[in-house]
Amino acid sequence: MRVRALTWALAALLTVATSAAGAADSAVVFTYHRFGDSRFPNANTRLDQLEAHIAELKNGGYRVLPLPDIVDALTNGRPLPDKAVALTIDDAWYTVWEHAWPRLQEAGLPFTVFVVTDETDRGGSDYMGWDRLREMVASGLVTIGSQGAGHPHLPALSAASVAEDLARSKARFGAELGRAPDLFAWPYGEMSLEAAAIIRQAGFKAAFGQHSGPLWAKADRWFLPRFPLNETYGEPERFRLAARSLPLPAVDVSPADPKLTVNPPPFGFTLEGDVPGLDHLACYTSHDGRAATERLGERIEVRMSKPIPQGRGRLNCTAPSLDGRWRWFGWQFTVP
Repeated sequence: MRVRALTWALAALLTVATSAAGAADSAVVFTYHRFGDSRFPNANTRLDQLEAHIAELKNGGYRVLPLPDIVDALTNGRPLPDKAVALTIDDAWYTVWEHAWPRLQEAGLPFTVFVVTDETDRGGSDYMGWDRLREMVASGLVTIGSQGAGHPHLPALSAASVAEDLARSKARFGAELGRAPDLFAWPYGEMSLEAAAIIRQAGFKAAFGQHSGPLWAKADRWFLPRFPLNETYGEPERFRLAARSLPLPAVDVSPADPKLTVNPPPFGFTLEGDVPGLDHLACYTSHDGRAATERLGERIEVRMSKPIPQGRGRLNCTAPSLDGRWRWFGWQFTVP
């Protein structure tokens, strides 16, 4: 009995050590849109939620890093601290300046704003404008990323139209900020392989979606995950769960193109390495609830009973880790 107990204790220690080692090449990225703007609950974070997020990040043993530092570390094989986190904000709404910026600045937390240049040029009461963006960048806490010029549905455009949108935004960034960003965020989180090829050619280092899950060293650099936050998914308990999550190390995702040609897709991925907790693996879709899964060695096949409706659909697969955290893999589909 004593030998068996020692064996189980050693196995548990090894599992925790493996989990901690895995955390060294991963990070969690969050994305916000609006703050304190109850007109748009699906894109808004309440101020009490934001303040709870800041408190968790300051007091929960996290390392909040600039997004470019995380991308560079993962790209170049450098280790990251456990519980590394980056904050991003899409679209440069005025409420970023009004509500998020004062709070994040006071807390000393860096973040990246992904800017839509056409909307920033037009200005109006809903957008920050270039002067405020320049002031935030000058603080040293804020970096700028691109969402292109017109915020279109990029997978629906021709390659020439995607290239034109990127070139237009690049010119405006250069004129207003002195340089063009090298990080990109897909408008609406919608990516296609054809559009990704244009993104690479335009000189970007990486591109981010709006599907949940930590990013890690072998994640697709042109479709990196971010946990989207809003009034529904921004409560403190859910934020903490996501902030502490570890990657479910998926490679060889099929179909590789999020823009679907077969619907529902015969979706699958391979898990790299020894992943504990797979007996409790569960996958859920945004349109059909829990999906059927089949393990074929290291391969996980996911089957949906219904087609994904036109537009966007999401998949989340999770499994518990023995250290009390969750492993997470997410994906977003685009249905023409």
